[in-house]
Amino acid sequence: MPDPAPPGLPDCWSAAPYTGSVRRLILAYKERGAVAVAGALTEAVTLAALTAFGWWPPPERHAAAFGRWSPERRAAAFGWPLPERRAAAAAFGRWRPPERFAVVPVPSSRRMRRGRGHDPVGRLAALVADRLRGLGLGAELWLGLEQARMVTDQAGLSGTERAENLAGSLQVPQAVKTPPGPCALLVDDIVTTGATLAEAARALRAAGVRAPLAVTVAATRLTYRRS
Repeated sequence: MPDPAPPGLPDCWSAAPYTGSVRRLILAYKERGAVAVAGALTEAVTLAALTAFGWWPPPERHAAAFGRWSPERRAAAFGWPLPERRAAAAAFGRWRPPERFAVVPVPSSRRMRRGRGHDPVGRLAALVADRLRGLGLGAELWLGLEQARMVTDQAGLSGTERAENLAGSLQVPQAVKTPPGPCALLVDDIVTTGATLAEAARALRAAGVRAPLAVTVAATRLTYRRS
């Protein structure tokens, strides 16, 4: 969780700190179109979500989804050993996903998607939804958020300035289809101050959709802490 957390931020879980090889992997995926690494990022986010749920699939489903590595080895590969993850889940409480729930990517602007030539977070959310559904959970991708207005570059802004910059910047479009369930799991690539995820959760709540949990690939050093 970001510390301090902005008002309205969902419970936020990240697979790793945004540093070293994880940082290089995310930048290659986002900025250089290295979509071949999407599978590895999907696995990291899926593990973060399962840890936050406090739920692990039966052995046969786990083997089909994650291969031969044990949950302990998979978790340790992303820098936060599984016993610590489970202890944190017990300390913070667990969000029990309903029978059906939406997996919602935090949207990028059209300009950013055109510049990159793809939608990295949208692709990641779709893959995470598929993986969770394959493990027996009622996850369904829902493209329920869009930008309501342009925002200025976030680089160099404080947490308060980021929150002010993002306030009212996202919305649920009127033409979007009905969400698949009453709750949403938010997905993003990186969390820094939590302002973007807090704004996404606000927009969903305004449309009657609860967003109790967010998962990301990584958290910046400003954000990342072991609880």
